[in-house]
Amino acid sequence: MSHLPASAAPSAVVNKTLLLNCSRDHAFRVFTQNMGRWWPATHHVGNVPFRDILIEPRTGGRWYEISAEGTEGMWGQVLKWDPPRRVLLSWHLDTTFTFNPDLARASELDISFHALGENEVRVEFEHRHIERHGDGYEKLRDMLDGGWVGVLAEFAKLADPTTSTVPSNAAPGSAA
Repeated sequence: MSHLPASAAPSAVVNKTLLLNCSRDHAFRVFTQNMGRWWPATHHVGNVPFRDILIEPRTGGRWYEISAEGTEGMWGQVLKWDPPRRVLLSWHLDTTFTFNPDLARASELDISFHALGENEVRVEFEHRHIERHGDGYEKLRDMLDGGWVGVLAEFAKLADPTTSTVPSNAAPGSAA
């Protein structure tokens, strides 16, 4: 993970680390190609639940949901696509979870996948620049800190059905 620039408020960052018993390639594919299978159905931006969540596999691609009715709801975009090592996404959902197209008002999700062996991977997750969402970002950050635990636990279950690891707040680069 990259270090925070001096201008980023450390309190506006959420870090989580997962250790999974699967290959790095598998973990990356489950995260980026199967999000609709592991993302909690209650967490959607549209008026109705999503049918799928898609990440277009390229820098500049879209990150969006397709509702059960077939409408698209944007979440963000792919800022960096580096399979199977890293994906960097912009998060355009503001403090009310409403899409704001302004990239300057978007936070970022930086997810990196580190092979520790043939079938062991450490996933480092950083949601940063939450302060860009403006007033109320502190409350949003606190909500995301707890919310990502459950969301990432669902990812871990699909990527590694044997896992019982709850995402930790371990610092990036450290063993959880």
